[in-house]
Amino acid sequence: MCDNQTRIIRQAGGSSNFFLIFLFPFLVSSTRGQTLTLKDAINSALNNYGTVKAKGNYLKASQASVKQASSVYLPNLSLAAQQAYGTANGQFGPVIAIGGLNAASSGPPFLRQNWNAAFGGLYLANISWDFFSFGRVRENVKVAEAIELQDASDLDQEKFQLQVRVSGAYLSLLAAQRFKWSEQKNLERATELSLVVLARTKNGLNAGVDSSQANAEVSSAKIALTNAINYEAEQASQLAQLMGIPYQTFILDTIFLNRIPASLYSAPGTGELHPVLKFYQSRINVSLQQEKYFDRFKYPVFSLVGVLQSRGSGFQSDYSQIYPDNFTHSYWNGVKPTNSNYLLGIGVVWNLTNPIRVRQQVTAQEWTSKGLQNEYELVSQQIKTQLALADEKIKFAIANYNEAPVQMKAASDAFLQKSVLYKNGLTNIVDLTQSLYILNRAETDRDISDSNVWQALLLKAAASGDFGLFENEIK
Repeated sequence: MCDNQTRIIRQAGGSSNFFLIFLFPFLVSSTRGQTLTLKDAINSALNNYGTVKAKGNYLKASQASVKQASSVYLPNLSLAAQQAYGTANGQFGPVIAIGGLNAASSGPPFLRQNWNAAFGGLYLANISWDFFSFGRVRENVKVAEAIELQDASDLDQEKFQLQVRVSGAYLSLLAAQRFKWSEQKNLERATELSLVVLARTKNGLNAGVDSSQANAEVSSAKIALTNAINYEAEQASQLAQLMGIPYQTFILDTIFLNRIPASLYSAPGTGELHPVLKFYQSRINVSLQQEKYFDRFKYPVFSLVGVLQSRGSGFQSDYSQIYPDNFTHSYWNGVKPTNSNYLLGIGVVWNLTNPIRVRQQVTAQEWTSKGLQNEYELVSQQIKTQLALADEKIKFAIANYNEAPVQMKAASDAFLQKSVLYKNGLTNIVDLTQSLYILNRAETDRDISDSNVWQALLLKAAASGDFGLFENEIK
């Protein structure tokens, strides 16, 4: 009997595994004492589950990246000002700034070193604008926009998969609870049977071995009930994890299990609009856009530059070997701008070896696009296979659903008949316990068949990419 219960537990738990192919704040308050509906469970998961939160933040990051990429259109505009105090000795001869470090002092050359010092100032405005780069900036913006769409699709498919997983866990917990109730009833029947056998044994109407067998059935029923309670706890833990709440005992809504959903008979979808397929297509789109962006680096860049500069100095214009004292230590006279210059220019920069490097970079990205296309085709084939499997599962689930009441009635009648016969000494304990086992199996099959009808509908919704098929049935 225990072996059969183990088989049934695996059957109940295995039905939820069909949804693993796609694995690719509102917080429900403690449900102790109140009913947790499937919609409440889904809403809690969508608001609390860590992966959904993470992918929502990734989407916000990509949206900010689009704005950043668009801002590259703007020219670079820099303002600078400096004020310094120091000497202005000059010298004829070649010099080089090693490592970019050098003084910018300038002045007339003297025969010997002197330490004449004055204030000076430099004021600078600079603008540079890469006004034409053969669409490089535009393609970069498109890449950022494609990544934003990819992250949005990733968030959508994650929400879709989470809805399916939560629904599967909810149905599995419902089946576990009904399985536990069936085992509780089985224990009650075994206990009542044990009392009858014990009374007849004490009165000498039955052999003593009958009471031993009845006690064994009670122990077996207790073990089966303990296993059922343990299985229920496992399913409750899985549902709590998906909902993002602490483990607790759930009271679930069982009303919708009492009927066959109408969506079972609706035409099957094609799966072409499946959220998972949309995500895989968005990955391809990003790669194709990156190909276009990389290709733009083989072209030159045309730039416009402009500079406005003003300088001030405490050294006079005739400061030289002839008039070495023509400077002042006055701060204001040193930093006050006196001379200005401006510069406007246009230039082009073209690295002639870039086309060689870019060609290989574009080729690498093309192969990446083909690999992503292969992954898309694989997932598409899996979804089509899953759609066909869902239709078969629906047929089997409906057949078992229709057959379960027949089995249940026959098993109940048989147990009632064997109980009456045993009480009147017309049958033995073996036949009675066999009828008890058959009734327990019929109750379990009935509970599983009720749940499997809805699991089949959920599988159909998951395979078609339309969660509304399932969601609309639980309103």
